[in-house]
Amino acid sequence: MPDFPNAVVSLVSGLWKRAAVGQGGLLSGVDPSAFTTSDPLRLFIIQLGIIIMMAQLLSLGLGKIKQPKVIAEVLGGILLGPTAMGRIPGFTKHIFPAQSLPYLSLVANIGLCLFLFIVGLEIDGSVIKRNVRSSLFIALSAMTLSFGLGAAISVPLYHNFIPSSVKFTYFMVFTGVSFSITAFPVLCRILTALKLLDTTVGVVVLSAGVCNDIVGWSLLALAVALVNATSGLTALWILLTCVAFTAFIMWPVRIGLLRFARFTGSTENGPTMFFMTVTILIFWACSFFTDIVGVNAIFGAFLAGLIVPREGGLAIALTEKLEDMVSIIFLPLYFTLSGLNTNLGLLNNGITWGFTVAIICLDFAGKFTACTITARISGMSWRESSTVGSLMSCKGLVELIVLNIGLAANILTSRVFSMFVFEALILTFMTTPLVSMLYPPDRRVRAPNGGVSRASTGDPNEDKSDRKSPMTEDQPWRSRFTVVLDKFDHMSGMLVATQLVCPPSLESPLAATYGSTASTRASDKMKMPEVSVDALRLIELSDRTSDVMKSSAVDTLIHTDPLLSVFRTFGELNDIPVSLSLSIVPYDDMPGTVADHAERHGSQLLLLPWLSPSSNFGNTNEDLSAPHGPKVELNPFEAFFGGSKHTNKSGAVIHSQFVRRVFAESKTDVALFIDPTGTSTGSARHIFCPFFGGPDDRLALEFVVQLCANPRISATVVRMSKSSAESAAVERPSLAHLEEKASLDIPDLGYQMPVPSNAVFPDTFYGQANTEMRFQSETANNILWARYANSQLSDDTPSSLSAALSRIKFSECSSPLPLHSAIQRASAHKPVLVVVGRSRRLAGEDHTSELQQILEERGSVGQDIVRKTIGDPATAFVGSGCAIAVVVLQASNVDTD
Repeated sequence: MPDFPNAVVSLVSGLWKRAAVGQGGLLSGVDPSAFTTSDPLRLFIIQLGIIIMMAQLLSLGLGKIKQPKVIAEVLGGILLGPTAMGRIPGFTKHIFPAQSLPYLSLVANIGLCLFLFIVGLEIDGSVIKRNVRSSLFIALSAMTLSFGLGAAISVPLYHNFIPSSVKFTYFMVFTGVSFSITAFPVLCRILTALKLLDTTVGVVVLSAGVCNDIVGWSLLALAVALVNATSGLTALWILLTCVAFTAFIMWPVRIGLLRFARFTGSTENGPTMFFMTVTILIFWACSFFTDIVGVNAIFGAFLAGLIVPREGGLAIALTEKLEDMVSIIFLPLYFTLSGLNTNLGLLNNGITWGFTVAIICLDFAGKFTACTITARISGMSWRESSTVGSLMSCKGLVELIVLNIGLAANILTSRVFSMFVFEALILTFMTTPLVSMLYPPDRRVRAPNGGVSRASTGDPNEDKSDRKSPMTEDQPWRSRFTVVLDKFDHMSGMLVATQLVCPPSLESPLAATYGSTASTRASDKMKMPEVSVDALRLIELSDRTSDVMKSSAVDTLIHTDPLLSVFRTFGELNDIPVSLSLSIVPYDDMPGTVADHAERHGSQLLLLPWLSPSSNFGNTNEDLSAPHGPKVELNPFEAFFGGSKHTNKSGAVIHSQFVRRVFAESKTDVALFIDPTGTSTGSARHIFCPFFGGPDDRLALEFVVQLCANPRISATVVRMSKSSAESAAVERPSLAHLEEKASLDIPDLGYQMPVPSNAVFPDTFYGQANTEMRFQSETANNILWARYANSQLSDDTPSSLSAALSRIKFSECSSPLPLHSAIQRASAHKPVLVVVGRSRRLAGEDHTSELQQILEERGSVGQDIVRKTIGDPATAFVGSGCAIAVVVLQASNVDTD
């Protein structure tokens, strides 16, 4: 017992000395980089800052060529070591003195255990199940050949570089393991950066990588057990103990942890504090046990990650809580320790470089040859098989862990360690350019059932691309819709938009009340086309571990995602057939994903949201022409493109770029639903549609007719034109009549929508419209207007179309200021929903000068991005604040040959 008071006194004395040392500091002339055992924190902060800045700076440059961050971290560690900056006089002595390395090593090894815990969380058995036969075949064949080649080259390496005090068996095992290992975490980042997660190659490589990772860690555990054992019998006991402990962890503990997670509600609402505490205790207990039995602590951490339940995305949520701290702070520390032990200056003679080149060639040849041949036998093409071989040769962090364990056990010398570190760096660096060359984007094949980054609740084998319902002249209803969901802020607007576009059934009591009384006509028996809505949920895929895990668990997420759950319930309550889809893709690929999804599912209209919940369209009761006083007004564009302290300008501008790219890439009709309030759009029962002409306005007119099939909705459609002569670029042809059922197949107008790659905010642009094209477009405008506005309803007209047209008031307006006139007419109806064409091609009029005048009257200037996104007429309505919501339509963009 007397030892306890003495220990307390010693501890208090140490703390007192710590406080005394820290009192003067820099102002007393103390060197802040001077290391003292009583105050190691100061130097540790300096070391940490230098390490993190070095890793981040290198990753910024290497990220431009799509190299994984691990390359920058490894290279940064090497540069901070004796290879480069260690040659600066006094650098190592002041920044990384030998006395400070134990403290740095302690923190780095804590981070390494946490990283291996995350690696265990990242491994999902369902990934292996997708391609269990081919993945096991590829992984085991590659590991067998690579281990054999590693064992073969270990013989000359041992005789030339390893002292005789080291047993050859130990060195051979470590060399074979370093050859056979594949860096699964780095592999995931490379697949993400190259956008291969949803391809057949990506699925197979992920599965094979998981198998390789598990077998590789098992081999390393065996190697460590052999090294730490004093005899063969001891090694056997260590191995049997590890097997028994693994069985205990993987069955009783795993099942108990799953039940505990359900008991605490962690599988439904995310990990609770109590569950997190228990999980962390299990993690450290496993690390402690594997360390004391003679196997490294990282194996216990890896096992602890494997047993965390995957149900309800629990493992993903747990990863999100840990990954930033581990990747930003802990891992760079570990790489720096490796770099301090790496001295490429030791590769200073021909024999050393010869063996280094031989190590690189044999390691790559073993992986590449075995994986390519086995992948080809499994049914993949030669291009895909060679890509699998290139990806599986990736090394990175995992090999560095193996090498550091071998160096700490004195099995590897500093020269051999440096040779293998250089080999790992070269092979990891080669992976990205080699895969890009072997497997370019135009040769990639998407995996069946959406791969690992897309999922759908429908039949995966069903081809929907040819299921577009035919739209006739008498019944131009669109019945197949794709609704894009990206965040909760857009949900209310998209629910209202979906309810608006879905036409009511003629058999419903409400429709029957407003229908025609001539029920004996054949047209009354015609049913509305069957409506189908596909909700596409978009999630951004970054290089975070949790995002990669989400892409692997997409089949589960589609049933648990809250946005899709809300939309599913909405469809059930409104009797709307809803199919759900989920895509996890990089942000730059989202527009193309949306366009491809709509085309693949045969959608006739693509609904996009645009909403800022904190926005306000301004004072809608104020007349546009009234003079403005000195009072401060809300800028309606700040809601969408920033400009106030309450909005995120950069985020809004990025979203506008996404919308414009969807407009540019989509081959489906697109409707952009702008709802700034997010709450009261559903109260709008009257629609105002200004018809200026052009393909987009023709689509807007047809869209209004379809919306008016709903008995509760009425509309006002006004054909706007400039009264001045300057607008008549082409003589308007006489109004066409439909006495002989003229076909409305619009002629090919020869426009296309490429996106310039050198623009900061790429805009859609079109070929120069000639006189013939404008004449054809104007003719199409007149035919469509005559069909709806000037046609006399006959007995042959379907009752659904007759009922819809009866709720629409058509008129024409000629004004020197057509936008002002349209805004005044729309303001007469409160609340009103404005439906307008984007009018970015073959527009009937040029409204640039008038729009600028409107924006100046409202105090909104410099809105060039707004005009490029939604067009001049829509910009005027948004700027005026006369509408409760605006729907901007663009006709399908079909390339012409």
